[in-house]
Amino acid sequence: MSFASFAEFLAMGQHGPYVWSAYGISLGVLILNVALPLLARRRYLQEEARRLRRESKS
Repeated sequence: MSFASFAEFLAMGQHGPYVWSAYGISLGVLILNVALPLLARRRYLQEEARRLRRESKS
């Protein structure tokens, strides 16, 4: 499929809003699938460091 202009490419033959929102949602889910475990790991390591400091003081 070829498009005469970039605007036509973005419009995707009147299906643009569906296509681009689907791409956006998919990209958002992929980003969350990477970011949330990284944030959870950082939080876990911080909590463990606090716990170890607390236990070493006792």
